[in-house]
Amino acid sequence: MIVVDNASQDSSHDIVERTFPWATLIKNKENLGFARANNQALKHCTGKYIYFLNPDTEVRKGALKIMVEFMEAHPEIGLAGTQLLNPDGTPHSSFERRYPGQRYARKGLEGLRGDIAWVMGSSMMGRRHIINSLGGFDERYFLYGEDMDICLSVRRAGWLIGHIRDAMVVHWEGQSERENTSREVWDKKTKAETIFFRKHYSKRACLAIKWVNLCKAFYRLLTLRLVLPFMTDRKNAQAKLERYQIIVKVFHDA
Repeated sequence: MIVVDNASQDSSHDIVERTFPWATLIKNKENLGFARANNQALKHCTGKYIYFLNPDTEVRKGALKIMVEFMEAHPEIGLAGTQLLNPDGTPHSSFERRYPGQRYARKGLEGLRGDIAWVMGSSMMGRRHIINSLGGFDERYFLYGEDMDICLSVRRAGWLIGHIRDAMVVHWEGQSERENTSREVWDKKTKAETIFFRKHYSKRACLAIKWVNLCKAFYRLLTLRLVLPFMTDRKNAQAKLERYQIIVKVFHDA
């Protein structure tokens, strides 16, 4: 087990050192982001499989055994995600069958194996030799988008993406970002998408995605400002306004 502490402000690293002395602990002086931190851990990995796990999770009993057995039984799968659960036990979104903006980049995505596009990076297992052959995670992503990016890279290398439905992991989504405002989170997510588009899609597809997003955002901003004085839930409306303002700024600069 390898724990990367991204300059946490609580006693997390002390707890790891005291309670799990057998774990390899990497203490960063600053928050390097999801991709760089995981790549730090990759350098210490020696196993056949690598299991990536977010801190705001709880692995249910028997899940690790199920994951390994699944990967052993499906040698065609290069990387797989588990079944995520909400804290109340209800199913949490665990995988997607399409990439953002895929309708504008169909030619660039032809010939990919399987019908799962990507799995959530909060809990996923991959074959070490494949992850290493890809150079790990793309460090241009700070947070968000890394899972989608590496899944597409795995598929382009000829492997399938899988979903291990019997391996249950509880995910307290957003806990790692609880110190940031929704505006900051949305800004990171939108910037991550533009990195993904530029890396994997053609210039023509990126241009189409840019203008579609800008037109939609401008339209929504106009309509929201017109109806805002008459809305009862003004807090939610204001949050939407901020979201579309971010989309305009990020895609305008992209």
